Amino acid sequence: MKETENIIVQKSYRFALEIVKLYKLLSETKKEFTLSKQILKSGTSIGANVNEAMESVSKADFVNKLSISLKEARETAYWLNLLKDSDYLPSDEYQDLNSECNEIIKILKSIIITTKDKYLTKS
Repeated sequence: MKETENIIVQKSYRFALEIVKLYKLLSETKKEFTLSKQILKSGTSIGANVNEAMESVSKADFVNKLSISLKEARETAYWLNLLKDSDYLPSDEYQDLNSECNEIIKILKSIIITTKDKYLTKS
């Protein structure tokens, strides 16, 4: 499958763009620097690790890189919740980003489980 046709590559990249926009909003208009930096790091790391996985040297390496992406996605969900509950992120913006983040989490989990079951478990 070509990377341009790969749904997780596309989704994680689009999500990273939205996180960059959120970072700009938080840091420039709300003058919030600590939480915004945290979500920028974790939210953009998802796609970076997905892209690393696309060039993995083995199925185990592939699963490892996607597992890191999954951890970063879960961390991003945490920061989104914290930003919403601390009133830095309006509910509607939170809903959109959180929904996308949860979809990415589900896709990553599915890919990891399928890959482990198909290639890494002994019969």
